Amino acid sequence: MISQTVEYALRAGVHLAQFEPASRTTDQMAEATKVPRAYLSKILQSLARSGIVTTQRGIGGGISLSRKSSEITLLDLINAVEPLRRIKSCPLGIAMHGTQLCSLHSRLDYAIGVLETAFGKTTLAELIYDQSSNAPLCVLPIRRRA
Repeated sequence: MISQTVEYALRAGVHLAQFEPASRTTDQMAEATKVPRAYLSKILQSLARSGIVTTQRGIGGGISLSRKSSEITLLDLINAVEPLRRIKSCPLGIAMHGTQLCSLHSRLDYAIGVLETAFGKTTLAELIYDQSSNAPLCVLPIRRRA
């Protein structure tokens, strides 16, 4: 239901949250998240335009979250790269439907709304400090606050 671009943006956000407030290089992120470097660079540009990450060029530079991971939701990341599209009128353009959705499109929109709500209530910090046995990114151990 989510695209590869969204998946990659979520991986990038989780990775940065694991190291906050430190910066990471694109190369470090690409290796850890298993996202192709060129693709990751484009995603990071979208995240920077949306104010989710900050970038610093040069020695000692890198990419970091612009806010605390507890203030950034999955929906923020999703909306930065590929917003969920709610169904407001008949996708088939059937004039007599207008804004009254048929049962299929009504149910699809409801499902999108449920996802939107769930993603909007889930922060990066929740994923990082979740007590489940698996780390959000299998490549790295979870860094827990003391």
